[in-house]
Amino acid sequence: MRQPSLSQGHARQTIKEFHDQPHLALDPGRRQRDDEGILNERRISKSKRNLSEIVRGSFQSAYLGYYALAPHAGDGYMSEGLELVLQAAFRNLKLHRVEANIQPRNAASLALVKRAGFRREGFSPRYLKVCGRWRDHERWAMLVDDWRAR
Repeated sequence: MRQPSLSQGHARQTIKEFHDQPHLALDPGRRQRDDEGILNERRISKSKRNLSEIVRGSFQSAYLGYYALAPHAGDGYMSEGLELVLQAAFRNLKLHRVEANIQPRNAASLALVKRAGFRREGFSPRYLKVCGRWRDHERWAMLVDDWRAR
């Protein structure tokens, strides 16, 4: 089931709230082939990914956040970008765990984390305030061992 679209005002509010939170912005670019078939990188603004609430010490964990602009849904930006974020999280930042919290009706996001190898860990009622309302979320996570084993 597709998540109902937000009004333009609510979408702007949600994106502003997303950007106002402290986080490590990860926009590593999208790979593309040039006219000679050479793979190169280009910056994109069609989607954003981040890791927030990075906790060090004995936890070594972060939360994953992302969004894609509706006209680019299904173009592969999120799948490719998520792989780059996971590489950064586990290889560069040496994290042990990355967690994603997703509204249960957001089929595209659930499919994205399932394809990436995240595991569903639970359900959190009224977990996060989105567009002025407390929303339920499913809790998904990936451990570095799971990432390496894929």
